[in-house]
Amino acid sequence: MLKFVILAVVCFILYKLVTNDKKKKVEVKNKQEEKLAKEGVLVKDPVCGTYVSKDSDIRIKEGEEVRCFCSYECRDKYLKMID
Repeated sequence: MLKFVILAVVCFILYKLVTNDKKKKVEVKNKQEEKLAKEGVLVKDPVCGTYVSKDSDIRIKEGEEVRCFCSYECRDKYLKMID
């Protein structure tokens, strides 16, 4: 019985370590993207909110403004929304 309790505690601790590590990686990635967005290197996709390079190949021009997209699907959704 004691072995089972110790095994359960060890498994729980390992689980927490792994999931906490994933959360930290996501937080670091988000902070890096926000920093690059503030510097003007990345822009936000207007459909899904993903940060993409300002030099993205998937983009449209509306007047003087250029919109960049992460995928052709997002671009097509945006075009349907504005029509």
